[in-house]
Amino acid sequence: MTTRRIIAILALLSLCCWAVAQRPNAAPTDAKKLNDVVYAKTGTRELHVDIVMPKDAPAKPHPCVVWIHGGGWSKGTHKANQAAWLAGKGYVAASVEYRLSGEAIYPAQIQDCKAAIRFLRAHAKDYGIDPNRIGVWGGSAGGHLVALLGTTGGVKELEGAEGNPKESSRVQAVCDFFGPTDLMASPKWLSPPPQVSALLGGSPADKPELARLASPVKFVDRKDPPFLIVHGEEDKLVPISQSEELYEALKKAGVSASFVRVKNAGHGFTGVGIQPTRPEIDAAVLAFFNKELKKGK
Repeated sequence: MTTRRIIAILALLSLCCWAVAQRPNAAPTDAKKLNDVVYAKTGTRELHVDIVMPKDAPAKPHPCVVWIHGGGWSKGTHKANQAAWLAGKGYVAASVEYRLSGEAIYPAQIQDCKAAIRFLRAHAKDYGIDPNRIGVWGGSAGGHLVALLGTTGGVKELEGAEGNPKESSRVQAVCDFFGPTDLMASPKWLSPPPQVSALLGGSPADKPELARLASPVKFVDRKDPPFLIVHGEEDKLVPISQSEELYEALKKAGVSASFVRVKNAGHGFTGVGIQPTRPEIDAAVLAFFNKELKKGK
């Protein structure tokens, strides 16, 4: 096995460690669960969303948090719904399947995510969702996609044609855990992992326009929703400078944004003695969504 191949495998394992490193976040026992709901089709390919509802839904509308899984855009599953516990806190928690890079290159992934948001908004009454209070949360590749959902509302090239085109794909709050934000070839990320090239169908240097379309930081404007960004200071796969750049762009545009730097934490919050602790990070996530999606309620 070549050194390059070994490095690629290690990078993929590191990207996937997000799901492994998490402690279980099970849905409450009294929550209502709907699995593999079809939200869109691309040709004959069905795309699914798992939905976890509070016990009083759909009779009572609730804000919704949509989880977007990580895995380097090439692995992962919507079955690992890391937001499911929020159903016990008064939220509908949905987890979205999207086409992986081995099946379709970018912008398929963000188009699928936008189609899922439109579907949930179109069927809000069926699932007890307040259509005006939809937030998104994701880690790593999922963090990248939720940041795009927050910054590319109305960007026609990224909307796609799947499902409920009359509905808006805009979201009202974004929680980004250590997601890449600038995929352009630049000194800030001299050696993007091979998963970036797989996503784009070529290196950022070879696909500069597509890399720009895949870079949330390039779309920031004052209309973007509030952001919570959390990133480990020792992340060797997605440098913390990626989140720093997004945070600075949001603040410059006048967008409400908070940035939590996690000491001693690598990619996926791996590490010994991380600060803040994982329970403290979860508490910050809940406080953020409560502030942005339950205000006035």
